[in-house]
Amino acid sequence: MLDMNFYKGKNVFITGHTGFKGSWLCRILVNAKANVTGYALEPPTTPSLFEAAGIGPNINSVTGDIRDFKSLKQAFDKARPEIVLHLAAQPIVRDSYKNPAYTYETNVMGTVNILECVRSSDCVKSFLNVTTDKVYLNREWNWGYRENEELDGFDPYSNSKSCSELVTHSYKNSFFEDKGTAISTARAGNVIGGGDFANDRIIPDCVRAAAEGKDIVVRNPYSTRPYQHVLEPLYAYLMIAEGQYDNKDYAGWYNVGPDECDCVTTGELVELFCKYWGNIGWKNVAEKNAPHEASFLKLDCSKIKSTFGWKPRWHIEQAIQKTVEWSKAYLQNGNIVQITDNQIKEYFNI
Repeated sequence: MLDMNFYKGKNVFITGHTGFKGSWLCRILVNAKANVTGYALEPPTTPSLFEAAGIGPNINSVTGDIRDFKSLKQAFDKARPEIVLHLAAQPIVRDSYKNPAYTYETNVMGTVNILECVRSSDCVKSFLNVTTDKVYLNREWNWGYRENEELDGFDPYSNSKSCSELVTHSYKNSFFEDKGTAISTARAGNVIGGGDFANDRIIPDCVRAAAEGKDIVVRNPYSTRPYQHVLEPLYAYLMIAEGQYDNKDYAGWYNVGPDECDCVTTGELVELFCKYWGNIGWKNVAEKNAPHEASFLKLDCSKIKSTFGWKPRWHIEQAIQKTVEWSKAYLQNGNIVQITDNQIKEYFNI
């Protein structure tokens, strides 16, 4: 299992550090006393967790586009990282329909660019590309997808992430088999947690509706997704990066998702949110001619469980409870750095 002392003093390079996942990851590594360099665009939302949790002053934060290889390599070479965690992406399914070219440029060529930086370096020992559960050809079946299933995401976001996986596999086979750099990918489910202010995500929509005293609008209440608290996959990413740092046998591709009991419908998720928030309801508002989104998706996480002994810690009710706790603190002008760090300490048993 993960030993956070491993990260003390390590040079860690994170792409996409200003996003929701990236900000939580930075906070974890800052607390572990790692030397963190982040490379990303400005925070993608206003407000943002990156600013609310005071990430910027505690790391070397570089503003840049993952599509700009020259700028990326300059920041990368200056940081001389031992560990690279690639999170930069255009992550919204519905946005990918609106701007598919940008989505592919960011998610595919962005992966090529960061792998080119790693390939030309002599300092990186561990590289992890964070993708998504949506990389699989979704046959809408009732069992979880395994790592050896066919990759063929439907929409531009999902498909670009499938391509990112294939790019990573090609680089791994072509350039890193005889090099001392371990290469892995991690395919995570839908994450929830405090500090997500994105559009077209169910929990941010719930928080916004609750703050305004309105009913929550739910587009697809019967869609089943592998929801998990954001700290679940982040713990797994750090565990994989640590494990393969000294032992390349751990390199590969891993599903990271909740237990079967936590794969709930969007409607069930919203019901739990209403339960813990209190005095709020929701309504089903199905859209006509809405962009295609999978109605059923689950992951089989046997591989990461058997390889590392990993298992989820916070089930769905606790994940919702922690999300509500953080969100209410934010709306009440609470100490966001403190509540963020407290939840990290509780999850990591620090």
